[in-house]
Amino acid sequence: MTIDSATAAFPSRGEPVERTPLVKGRSLWTDARRRLLRNKAALISVILLGLIALLAVFVPYVWPYAYDAINYDLISCAPDWWPDKNVLCNAGGLHIFGMDSVGRDLFIRVLYGARVSLAIGAVATLVSLVIGVTYGAVAGFVGGRIDELMMRFVDVLYSLPYIFLVIILMVVFNGNVFLLFVAIGAVEWLTMSRIVRGQTLSIKQKEFIEAARAAGVANPTIIRRHVVPNVLGPVVVYVTLTIPTVILAESFLSFLGLGIQEPLTSWGVLISEGANQMENAPWMLIFPALFMAVTLFCFNFIGDGLRDALDPKDR
Repeated sequence: MTIDSATAAFPSRGEPVERTPLVKGRSLWTDARRRLLRNKAALISVILLGLIALLAVFVPYVWPYAYDAINYDLISCAPDWWPDKNVLCNAGGLHIFGMDSVGRDLFIRVLYGARVSLAIGAVATLVSLVIGVTYGAVAGFVGGRIDELMMRFVDVLYSLPYIFLVIILMVVFNGNVFLLFVAIGAVEWLTMSRIVRGQTLSIKQKEFIEAARAAGVANPTIIRRHVVPNVLGPVVVYVTLTIPTVILAESFLSFLGLGIQEPLTSWGVLISEGANQMENAPWMLIFPALFMAVTLFCFNFIGDGLRDALDPKDR
């Protein structure tokens, strides 16, 4: 070793020592957010969903027509730009999506339908999340006979037809709109509970859980502070897939006449009305179906992006 290299490796006492800058660590969620933002499909989906939500919330306050205002002179009028001139009736104004079968502005009804459908998706998924995470975490953490009993109850509910359960709850709740949200969420929690139970079984023997037990921490606190935060990754992904499932379920019920009732509307109600007028007024089916399809695709792309971003093996 030369004198210069030795001096560089072992600086004298009076010389300043160059310190290597510390690298700031990144949490799983910070890393996942960065990787999610690099996923173009997921990012575009977030922007589109945000745009639809903003339109649904704010446009009805400034739009000149109410969602339930009827104009009998403009029944089933096509938009002014519609290529088939035989169905135009010079509606004028801002009827950019045309009119429905009783003379109501279709654009504002599609946005009100977005309000209801997205609200159903959010509230029902929240109900499913609370019930499923709590039920699955308790079953997996406690284990033993209690776990067996709890999961056999889930199996019994799985054996019953999904729509049959929802219809029963709708009859019990007497058609209340908010309770419709709760009814759908009260049936959707079954798969969520199984996912959380499986994740809980895999982590309940970890060292940090044993340390918490040795420190005398109560089981409910361990579940709340240690188990649930460590199973949120798969749960977040499944939530993004549950929301479109709930929206489709509400649309199916509304299509059968068991969901949202007039004059309130949802995408399912609008699609049901549009299907009846598909030959004479196809715009009544195209626009709500297009909004619904875009929303469902967006949620699925976001779910795929979150799955990739939260996968610790995919770096």
